[in-house]
Amino acid sequence: MDVVFLSPAWPPEMARFAVALAHQGARVHGVGDSGDLPADLARSLSSYLRVPSMMREDDVIERVLNWLGGRVPDRIETNWEAVTLLAARLRGRLGVPGTSLDVALRYRDKDKMKAAVRAAGLPTAPAVRVTTLADAWRAAEHIGFPLVVKPVDGAGGADTHIVDSPGDLHGALRAMRHVPEVLVEAFVTGDELTYEAMLVDGEPVFESVSQYFPNALTARRNAWISPIIFTHAQPHGPATASGVHLGRAVNRALGLASGATHLEWFRAEDGSATFGEAGARTPGAAMIELMCAAFDRDLCVDWARVALGHPVSSIGPPPFAAAAVFKRAEGEGHIVAHHGLEAFLQAFGDHVVDNALLPVGAPRRDWRQTFVGDGYLLLRHPDPAEALRIAKLAASRIQLVAR
Repeated sequence: MDVVFLSPAWPPEMARFAVALAHQGARVHGVGDSGDLPADLARSLSSYLRVPSMMREDDVIERVLNWLGGRVPDRIETNWEAVTLLAARLRGRLGVPGTSLDVALRYRDKDKMKAAVRAAGLPTAPAVRVTTLADAWRAAEHIGFPLVVKPVDGAGGADTHIVDSPGDLHGALRAMRHVPEVLVEAFVTGDELTYEAMLVDGEPVFESVSQYFPNALTARRNAWISPIIFTHAQPHGPATASGVHLGRAVNRALGLASGATHLEWFRAEDGSATFGEAGARTPGAAMIELMCAAFDRDLCVDWARVALGHPVSSIGPPPFAAAAVFKRAEGEGHIVAHHGLEAFLQAFGDHVVDNALLPVGAPRRDWRQTFVGDGYLLLRHPDPAEALRIAKLAASRIQLVAR
């Protein structure tokens, strides 16, 4: 089976999916704008078309069609949000099965997404699509503060602002002058969680629920916070079942038949769930690694089997609760120290699956641009309460310093 995989080297975790496809017997043909490829990825690709920019969709389509020379692949896949519409457009041009452009748009365009969710009678925050400053102010007056202002086609919280007042709205709109279309949305209170699934013919064969500590936008506004993403060991338990039911209903409303999906939702004090947004792809921010640790299996292989149409048995609840603890260095420049790390590893090293903190000497990252920040610790424990306790200790006791 021949699979065209879009952007196999960026973001870096995409390589795992391309390699998994090859290991499942596919001939994988990569299309991307990256130059040097990781060695395992380069070995796994049957061919590679380098393009000037993956963001120039029309140009990429023409280059791919010329490259294929009349050949039609069996699948066109990607798990990078930014090129899901490109993948759907290529499928349409070539008659390749998979997620259609209409469905991909409902997962990419937040206004269309919420319209479909509302039409299905599912709870979601009021929102208005705007293209002018005047429309944004009218929407804010209609909905009322507090608000969230974000790009219609954004991902990962980029260019997303919590707006508590007219002054905040003025600042947010100034910061978003480069964004052509904006969604002005009511701010939803409650715990923020995610629902991940892999679907085959509309039915989930894999489901997972994770939770942000604190909520993602709060973490993005405060440099001193060490965010935690925590994967629950019982996704169908009473604390999270409402989100699972909502996630299934949302995927039906948006029309995804087969593939991976990542959905964010809010849990009120009474346990009810309100839809936030969704993507027809796997999650970012090291969540694939996190879920692999919780389920104690390579979920990239399971995704590859779903993509190729191979039989996939239903994947049961995870044997572990797992947490990713993201760190942000204090100071600017290069990492010079990891305070508290050695003592933490001595006490809890048996539960640490991966230490992906930036090493001493590495330049620190801009925490505003990446949720991963200056790296993370990945840990797990069969007792969910203990896993979360250890994660919170890592958040409070470990400090990275940069100069």
